[in-house]
Amino acid sequence: MPLSLFDVFGNASIGVYSLVNDRIAIFPPQVPENKRKKVEEWLKVKVVATTVGKSLVTGALACSNSNGVILPPFATDEEVKSIKSAADINVTVMDTKKTAYGNMVLANDKGAVVDSRLKKGAVNKIADTLGVEVVSGEIAGLPYVGSLATATNKGVLAHPMLKEGERKVLEDVLKVPVDVGTVNCGIPYVATGLLGNSYGAVAGFLTTGPETFIIGQALDVVR
Repeated sequence: MPLSLFDVFGNASIGVYSLVNDRIAIFPPQVPENKRKKVEEWLKVKVVATTVGKSLVTGALACSNSNGVILPPFATDEEVKSIKSAADINVTVMDTKKTAYGNMVLANDKGAVVDSRLKKGAVNKIADTLGVEVVSGEIAGLPYVGSLATATNKGVLAHPMLKEGERKVLEDVLKVPVDVGTVNCGIPYVATGLLGNSYGAVAGFLTTGPETFIIGQALDVVR
């Protein structure tokens, strides 16, 4: 199970532009096919080449696990069709004013922790789509949990200022070990520079040797 370094559009913030679960990954169509093929090989997924709401920042706007994908309210019918054509997976277009669901939801196939500011109706939709228990929480005292950690079915890597009570919530809900670290030479917003699933992980190309070691330990992958 590999840990590879990567860039999107020459940028190390790969998680801003893409997302992955154990079945599919979503990348903007402008990412060259040869790069998308590498991700398919490394993470053993089908890459869907699509925008989200006609935007390239897929990872910030959408979230997923192997059961479903949550899209912002301005996602198009064509984008929904592209995702569904790649896998038999739930796709929900939210109808709230909030849009950055990639920043607000941290999920694996066992559970999800979401931004504490989301209303009950939105939380219920997320639970139904992802097919898991959903609990509100914070990381490092901040509500945008999706940008502050990367979760797989093997582990979680979270912001280095994660509090002990927050760690317990993550472990209880996501049902995997939780570690802390950074990406891309000290960036604590882990998900901006790290993609992972049960088969491997891909980190931004600026990620250092010590950071890759911690990522490998946390997500049970090797460089």
